[in-house]
Amino acid sequence: MKNIRNFSIIAHIDHGKSTLSDRLIQATGVISDRDFKDQILDTMDIERERGITIKSQTICLPYTAKDGQTYFLNLIDTPGHVDFSYEVSRALASCEGAFLLIDASQGVEAQTLANLYLAMEHDLEIIPVINKIDLPSADIEWVKQQIEEDLGLDPETAILTSAKEGIGIEDVLETAVKKLPPPSGDVDAPLRALIFDSHYDPYRGTIVYFRVFDGSIRVGDNIRFMSNNAVYKVEEVGIFQVVRVPKKELAAGEVGYMIAGIKTVSDTRCGDTITLKERPCNQPMSGFKEAKPVVFSSIYPVASDEYGELTIALEKLKLNDASLIYEKDSSAALGFGFRCGFLGLLHLEVVQERLEREYNLSLIITAPSVQYEIIMHDGESVIIDNPVLYPDPAAIECTKEPFIRASIIIPDRYMGTVMKLCLDRRGINSNYQYLTSNRLEMIFELPLAEVVYDFYDKLKSITQGYGSFDYELLDYRETDLVKLDILINGDGVDALSQLVHRDRAVERARLACERLREDIPRQMFKIAIQGAIGAKIIARETVSAYRKDVTAKCYGGDISRKRKLLEKQKKGKKRMKMVGQVMIPQSAFLSVLKAKD
Repeated sequence: MKNIRNFSIIAHIDHGKSTLSDRLIQATGVISDRDFKDQILDTMDIERERGITIKSQTICLPYTAKDGQTYFLNLIDTPGHVDFSYEVSRALASCEGAFLLIDASQGVEAQTLANLYLAMEHDLEIIPVINKIDLPSADIEWVKQQIEEDLGLDPETAILTSAKEGIGIEDVLETAVKKLPPPSGDVDAPLRALIFDSHYDPYRGTIVYFRVFDGSIRVGDNIRFMSNNAVYKVEEVGIFQVVRVPKKELAAGEVGYMIAGIKTVSDTRCGDTITLKERPCNQPMSGFKEAKPVVFSSIYPVASDEYGELTIALEKLKLNDASLIYEKDSSAALGFGFRCGFLGLLHLEVVQERLEREYNLSLIITAPSVQYEIIMHDGESVIIDNPVLYPDPAAIECTKEPFIRASIIIPDRYMGTVMKLCLDRRGINSNYQYLTSNRLEMIFELPLAEVVYDFYDKLKSITQGYGSFDYELLDYRETDLVKLDILINGDGVDALSQLVHRDRAVERARLACERLREDIPRQMFKIAIQGAIGAKIIARETVSAYRKDVTAKCYGGDISRKRKLLEKQKKGKKRMKMVGQVMIPQSAFLSVLKAKD
């Protein structure tokens, strides 16, 4: 056990985590130069294009140190986005140490702090690494000052690297051997192992990633998952070295994978504890919780005959993404579809892109909403996430919405614009503090519904990309919620309904009506587009009719002749409006969801 080191690399988005992982893999010779490719641990196309890690990976790196001994370094990679913070916490719980990566030109950012606190909660040995020192804009002394003032770490222990150029990689490996503690655990105790991830293999079933804390696991053992008491027989155990390498057994302190003929990914829950059926451990690992969706949206196929294909695609995607939940849904305007729950907006975007790319589907996504708690006059509490399920306002005592605690780190010159953005979104400024002479951390309490709309894009644009953002859920608070209906020629379109705060209703209704007026094609009769709360109309736009000049053939003559023709045309248009159907194009649904430019 003394020759094993389990560690993670944590960082803000785009600080070079995947590139550093690549260099460590190359330096230890796990994979030949011929087979190597950049971002080798990022296996999805979306991860490569966006430069973010969505699905965490792990790899065992054999390293011969300067003292002549061979060490096994288990790098447990973590996802890089706030939506997946629970997965990050489970990966960190499997480690004894972490390298905290900081960009030499950008310095400490919101997720750097959030990940540091997460690592401290798990009592890890934290070593700062200053990356991208080869950049012309790199300011190493400034970053060292931030490490001391913002993070409270010793800047002299910081390792200087450039993952792109391969500078300082040997120092990282030597530091991992010398500074990180070896794992502790009792090989003879009952098996206790923590699941930190899993993925689905179409030939072998679910492949479980885990860290053994006590005991050992070998082929043929009967194991039990402690959260749901599911029992399986182990078919294969081993370690990851880019490819799976089978072993006879994994003992305390080791990290690896297990195959046990598990058909459903949802049985293997992230954070669950594995033990032996015949000789179970006394208590499971602490910190396990169910992954709870935060953002809800409906997905419909553009062509209604693709519903069957969408059903199969979601079933396959669910095998690789246990945190995605969905149920059947239908809409008068859009036909049959699914109501889905996501961990956050990035998770929603990733699922949408994967469905469109991997399964070649054209989709319509309804406006994302959050869960609201509605308390009725009879004391009953109802949780809803779909505007269609909103009860009669007369029966509602009060409504509550989820609030988040947002941490925003910006250069102080953007303080005014960021404060205006947050206050416009009904934010409450709890406090702010200077991290350095010109960088500021602002803490806001914001309604989650205001953040899922277009908050992150707005923050990035007003701070010219320098603003960084991290959040955690707080609680439910009372709010003045209303259901905004969109009426086309007096008929409600349920797919366009939204649950909004009363103060925001008029602005949202006007925006939706304007967008629809641009996208709905003109007819032979006028089309009224209205935004309504109950029976009260709060916004209106009109698509004007095509008009034939029926008086063109009257040259002069009596005015009553012209009036008669115009009256006749008016009656015809009125009759046409009563029987005419307005077809809403798919582009109109998508345009309503777009944020105001």
